[in-house]
Amino acid sequence: MAAKSQNIGAPPGTLFYNGEERNERIKITLIEFNETEFFEDVYYDLSDCIEHVKPNMVKWINVEGIHKPELVEAIGKIYDIHPLTLEDIVHIDQRPKFEDYEHYVVAIMKMISYTTEVKSEQLSIILLENTVISFQEPQGGDAFDVIRNRLRASKGRVRKLGADYLAYALMDAVVDYYFTCIEKIGDKIEEIEEEIINDTDKKSLLQLYHLKREMIYLRKQVWPLRDLLNNMVRSETQLINPTSDIYLRDLSDHVTRIIDSVETYRDLLSGIMDIYLSTNANKMNEVMKVLTIMSSIFIPITFIAGVYGMNFDNMPELRTQNGYFILWGIMITIIVGLLIYFKRKKWV
Repeated sequence: MAAKSQNIGAPPGTLFYNGEERNERIKITLIEFNETEFFEDVYYDLSDCIEHVKPNMVKWINVEGIHKPELVEAIGKIYDIHPLTLEDIVHIDQRPKFEDYEHYVVAIMKMISYTTEVKSEQLSIILLENTVISFQEPQGGDAFDVIRNRLRASKGRVRKLGADYLAYALMDAVVDYYFTCIEKIGDKIEEIEEEIINDTDKKSLLQLYHLKREMIYLRKQVWPLRDLLNNMVRSETQLINPTSDIYLRDLSDHVTRIIDSVETYRDLLSGIMDIYLSTNANKMNEVMKVLTIMSSIFIPITFIAGVYGMNFDNMPELRTQNGYFILWGIMITIIVGLLIYFKRKKWV
């Protein structure tokens, strides 16, 4: 958190990492390919990675770790990346966006995963001529394994088309993970809905509140993706082949579906919250109803007992031979009469 305070008042383009402190080495994966050749290796030194870069091949450099701004800055110098872009890469609270520069374009988004809660990591994808550079926070995995397997096996179009299609494929893999996350949250919402309908407790309320916060976070990350993809489609850059526009529009449709799902689940959670509060209110009303009926029954009886409990000598009823039994009869009659009245009114 210290980096945030250091960044206040710093000039634009100053690199400060504002995430959690990390000490592990940054892993750089280099993948180079064309229709007939494929090369993949892992490096922990930038200079070794750059030495193995081959011309006339599509290159994907994946940097797992952005906690060392000096490394990000070194990559920026090699590929002539603007300091403002580098600043956005190491700032993990960056809003998803797309920007078009003279010789590269950059898309910044969140990579989402879900186990018991929503986890996200900053992802920046830079598209240059025949080169894609991706920067991500290492969170124990990513969405790119399916793309790596397709590249290794030479399946699909990814080995036949250029770097722009590779950038699209990476973004598509990330968006597919959004679907998985949404499905898991939907299953969790159904479980909580059943729990709340059957039995309301504080634990269900806490889970419901937690899910509602996660949906708000997802909404915050997904909505800008539509603008990001629309800007990519409208971009006049030569780096994105016109044949890739159809894939980007398809990806935009996927994002729209995710937005619809997020909004639906968000409304559903609000409805479940209302049901929870209404159920609790109804339970409280039932309790108050029982207490009110009991009070209504015992108030006249208490009044009679209070009157005849006064210590006056000149109370003629006090010395009646069967006064005790008569009084009990009156009180029982009052109880039975009130119960019959409440029953006819359907209050009990």
